[in-house]
Amino acid sequence: MARAKTRQRLGAPASSRQTALRAAPARLPLFSMKPTTALRATLATLLLLAATAVTAAARPALTWHDTAPWKPGGRAWDDTPTPFSRLPRRAEGEVTKAVWKLSLNSAGLVFYFRTDAPEIHTRHTVAGELAKPHMNATATSGLDLYARDQTGAWHWAGSSRPNSKTHEQAVLSGAEPALRDYMLYLPLYNTVESLEIGVPAGCAFEPVAPPSEKPVVYYGTSIAQGCAASRPGLTTPAMLGRKLGLPVINLGFSGNGKMEPAMAGLVAEIDAAVFVLDCLPNMSALSAPEIIGRTENCIRVIRKTHPATPIILMEDRTYGHAWLVPKLRQKHADARAALRSVHEKLAAGGVTGVTYIPGAQLLGDDDTTVDGSHPGDLGLFRQAEILLPVLKQVLKN
Repeated sequence: MARAKTRQRLGAPASSRQTALRAAPARLPLFSMKPTTALRATLATLLLLAATAVTAAARPALTWHDTAPWKPGGRAWDDTPTPFSRLPRRAEGEVTKAVWKLSLNSAGLVFYFRTDAPEIHTRHTVAGELAKPHMNATATSGLDLYARDQTGAWHWAGSSRPNSKTHEQAVLSGAEPALRDYMLYLPLYNTVESLEIGVPAGCAFEPVAPPSEKPVVYYGTSIAQGCAASRPGLTTPAMLGRKLGLPVINLGFSGNGKMEPAMAGLVAEIDAAVFVLDCLPNMSALSAPEIIGRTENCIRVIRKTHPATPIILMEDRTYGHAWLVPKLRQKHADARAALRSVHEKLAAGGVTGVTYIPGAQLLGDDDTTVDGSHPGDLGLFRQAEILLPVLKQVLKN
């Protein structure tokens, strides 16, 4: 009886033994344990921190140079509201509100500097939208770097591609170390609030004064301002400046190149090598008497101060789809007839040195616009190619 009771105490039911076995923790070798989610996250964070530390250690320390105290090329006045705008303070209230607002865009402004750095960084802040429906962020809000070779020719070296209003980027890296000159074009359709140029610590760096020669003054419309170049160095005025080896004052105002008396007076203040008047694309919406009156006044105001400086008077480019739309063809014909009559009247009255450029072939035979009106890079290049020999001839004379 006693042995039976002992067997009963020692021999627990099978179901109880199975429950006890399931409840007992499994003893596995330490290195066969699977990492938990928390452990995996910790390991990932440590690896990321290590990679960041290695990258930071590999990246050279940069010395930053603020361009605000420098004088940029392409700016005709020193008393501008910011270092990066185009008209003098006193013009506010004299020119239209639209022109004044557009004058705060930095189109055509360029900073010159010299460095032996193998890489060049930029850090800049803009105030407005980064891109437009038919213009990318590089052209609208970015920076465009050119380097000068041993022969004195300028070549593209890099561009910034902003993705935020404050943007930092290495625009050039891996360059052969040598002391050379650079030029940095500013955004075409944005207001720059600050701009710094960074080079590795220890590299030579100095700002260079802009060219002192008399400039090409290019007064015009959105096309002159740079619509629709893919980057700031590919506008017609910028290309002409590099080809001629002369500074260029870009007075292009999108939708607002209309030769108002106030703007005519400001243009005439500049001691130019040549004046280019390319306003008909915006003035073609005016009546013929308005086109004639504004154009004649503008040229006479310039001639009063600059009796012998060459003037280029340009017709408007042809709309890409004008061949399909009779109304556009008539618009071209009427505006061009009015402009041509001014040229003929002035020539008959003894006003000399005004060269007339027809508009029919400015962009070529095939369509090179992004929207029927604004030329892309190819159209802007073709326009520059037509203007270049004319400018060389009048400057030679």
